Amino acid sequence: MFTENTKELAQYKLLILYILDKVDIPMNNSEITQFVLENNYMNYFMAQQFISELVNSKFIEFSTKDGHEFYHLSKAGKDTLNYFNDRIPQSLKDEVDKKYEKKKEEMIKDTQIIGNYYKKHDSEYIVNLRVIEKDITLFNLSLNVVSNKQAKLICNNWKEAPQDIYKKVLELLIEE
Repeated sequence: MFTENTKELAQYKLLILYILDKVDIPMNNSEITQFVLENNYMNYFMAQQFISELVNSKFIEFSTKDGHEFYHLSKAGKDTLNYFNDRIPQSLKDEVDKKYEKKKEEMIKDTQIIGNYYKKHDSEYIVNLRVIEKDITLFNLSLNVVSNKQAKLICNNWKEAPQDIYKKVLELLIEE
């Protein structure tokens, strides 16, 4: 799936810029890559090369939050996309828009519902469960558990049904 057509290469880069322009929440490298791979827009190596080239040419910038890099368009990237927007076929833009709406729901859930754990001592793990909405922490619970298995189970259950767990905890806390 290698191509030497410069028009096609430019279209791939513009597509990445378009995807980043559509998102209103930050995306990391693996989320961008996963999106283009799931939808067969390009292969993994092309995606990595184009993301790297777009960063090097300052069309994409990244910020670091909680040890993770999140990409967004720079002003130059936005200007370039606006100028060359007509080089992306409308059918492709419509397809990205439609597929992104579905993906957006998953990404919002992943970024707002957080369940992490770390090992404190040999038989002691700290589990942290959070709900964040627009950079405001709505719920934060830290638990001390005795095994890695318990920590993983708690995090998995939290990610599967956070609204149910949150509701039960709140009901227990405000019970008279």
